[in-house]
Amino acid sequence: MSEVKVNKISPRTNCGTVQLGDSGDTITIPAGATITNNGTQTGFGRTGTVDWQTGDIKTANFTAVNGEGYFCNTTSSSFTMTMPSGSAGAIVSIQDYNKTFDTNSFTVTPASGEKINGGITDGSLTISTEGQGITFVYVDSTVGWKTIHENAFTAGGEGFITATGGTITTSGNCKIHTFTGPGTFCVSAIATTAANNVVSYMVVAGGAGGGATAGGSFAAGGGGAGGFREDKSPVTPYTASPLDGAGPITVTASPYPISIGGGGAAGPTSSGTIQGASGGNSIFSTITSAGGGGGGAGANPASPGVPGGSGGGSGGFDGGPFGCGTGGTGNTPPVSPPQGNNGGIGTGGDAPGGGGGGATGAGTNSAPGTGPKAGGAGATTSITASPVTYSAGGSSGNYPSGTTPSGNAGDNTGDGGDAAGGNGRQSANGGSGIVVIRYKFQ
Repeated sequence: MSEVKVNKISPRTNCGTVQLGDSGDTITIPAGATITNNGTQTGFGRTGTVDWQTGDIKTANFTAVNGEGYFCNTTSSSFTMTMPSGSAGAIVSIQDYNKTFDTNSFTVTPASGEKINGGITDGSLTISTEGQGITFVYVDSTVGWKTIHENAFTAGGEGFITATGGTITTSGNCKIHTFTGPGTFCVSAIATTAANNVVSYMVVAGGAGGGATAGGSFAAGGGGAGGFREDKSPVTPYTASPLDGAGPITVTASPYPISIGGGGAAGPTSSGTIQGASGGNSIFSTITSAGGGGGGAGANPASPGVPGGSGGGSGGFDGGPFGCGTGGTGNTPPVSPPQGNNGGIGTGGDAPGGGGGGATGAGTNSAPGTGPKAGGAGATTSITASPVTYSAGGSSGNYPSGTTPSGNAGDNTGDGGDAAGGNGRQSANGGSGIVVIRYKFQ
């Protein structure tokens, strides 16, 4: 084998081309040799690894640059990366920055007229897998950008709860699952630290409907609020309600069926002796919140409020002597802290009914010659990342002028329905319940 030793090979003419061997030859670079590229390479296909842009975390729509890698943070919202115009060997990489692609997806779209993985021209790729990372290399016009490497998230050191179910949002290091209808909180993996498997939760039952009103001047009692129960885990910071402390729940890798109580219907106007319907129970694991008790009907004598998570207010009546209706008993069945309060007392002699009980306050008692009585106050918690009040009692109907509620209680509030006053007016339905589960995910 012959050998030539030189320090530099240059073309015969200035800026000419140097050719190594002929077509069909094999050029061998021995083991241990180093090739340093100080210029621009062409014809080698893939141009190497990407330069990760660690100082520029992406949080909104952007256009990628060949040779760069991007950490993409969809914690606040989904967004799109547009690929650069493709050239053979061009390379771009992306990585889920905060493991939130499953909550807010990330979309990759090619430059105009190009493809991804041989799909349709201008077709986008949506990535919705937690912790996903992908490297793209542009091959040719037939397949366009090809995904040559994909990785799934692997927890290192500390593992956290992984779960599905309901509507999922994030707040800081916490994930929040909100159930507005029946479903399953399905835990597929638990945390490696035992304390991180204790979840925060709020379970709100359905509120009750206001009582019935017959013709004449009878005023019905307000519907009782759905039972409210909450427990805040020490590892999930937020401002809890005064009723925090229902008891810790430590989850395992198991499915947890969720029940959401419906709101109770208002009593019909065709009868002055029918109470409003009670709300339905809501359930998560070992925690059951009881539906609110129906409001008492306006009648003579007044019908009582129904017991429940919070009790319904009793109906009022227009006769004398000034008898008293009975407010429904709250916190039924009893739990600690109490899940609700008693309904207010209705009276006779030109009097409204009693207000429905609420999570943190009893319904207001009526008095002759006075206006509608407020339901008991609800409970305010920031478990969903902003303060919201749930499980307020419904107000009573008025006498003698009569009142009609402006509408039914809101869905997924657990509020009791407001009551009508006299002349066959229609009372309001209670609001359905809600379940919220919050845990540390990173």
